[in-house]
Amino acid sequence: MENLVSAEWLHERLGQPGLVVLDATLWLPHEGRDAHAEYLASHIPGARFFDIEAFSDPDSPLPHMVPSAERFSLLAGRLGIGPDTRVVVYDARGIFSAPRAWWLFRLFGHAAVCVLDGGLASWRAAGFPTESGAPPPPPPIRFPAVLNAAPVRRLDDVRDALQSGAALVVDARPAARFTGSVPEPRPGVRSGHIPGATNLPFPNVLDAEQKMLPPERLRAVLGAAGIDGTRPVMTYCGSGVTAAVVNFAMLRTGLPEGMLYDGSWTEWGSRPDLPLET
Repeated sequence: MENLVSAEWLHERLGQPGLVVLDATLWLPHEGRDAHAEYLASHIPGARFFDIEAFSDPDSPLPHMVPSAERFSLLAGRLGIGPDTRVVVYDARGIFSAPRAWWLFRLFGHAAVCVLDGGLASWRAAGFPTESGAPPPPPPIRFPAVLNAAPVRRLDDVRDALQSGAALVVDARPAARFTGSVPEPRPGVRSGHIPGATNLPFPNVLDAEQKMLPPERLRAVLGAAGIDGTRPVMTYCGSGVTAAVVNFAMLRTGLPEGMLYDGSWTEWGSRPDLPLET
């Protein structure tokens, strides 16, 4: 299954048995928007809502941390997703939070998952219809989640990588947040970046329509940030969501899959004992 599909591709297959479409829209706390309410107002016909907040560790004080296999299995099964289900994820921004859902499915052993290029806007631009309201709940299915912990990096992993130079640490936040010239959107989180990290703002891998750049342009953008396959890559962002956009872009170019620092800047920037640069 392709990891990136067009609105036309999805429209041709919408409603096929074994295909589930998920709206994985996420708005940040300071934006004051309700992703679920907006989903109920308008979504791709038959799409189900993938709540990134729910698909997170409820016992962690940090946002969007990887949940347990048991939790992911339960929630994915409630969405009617089983081991043979083909999954298409999208979000209302274009490509923003959908790759986090894509990354989570792959993390828990489900490879038949792809991202809708350009998200809901591309569907609407193609003239395809949307619907409102909640679709009937699907019959629960058993989703056999098994966590592959290798791509998940913790704080000590990042420190070790920076000290040894064994991996390239990439910050996917916009440049102004990386330099610390604007405040962080989460209260109590300092401005700046992890010392030694390089900046590749996730919008740089997207075009003006919020679609993924073609592979040849992606290779140039990634290569300019030092992502060229010569070293393993650890990505991070504010809370582990848009870092997955860079990981997704790496896979699109045939590069080895990157790792993701799950605590991201929310963890590092909240710790006064940790150094930062501006």
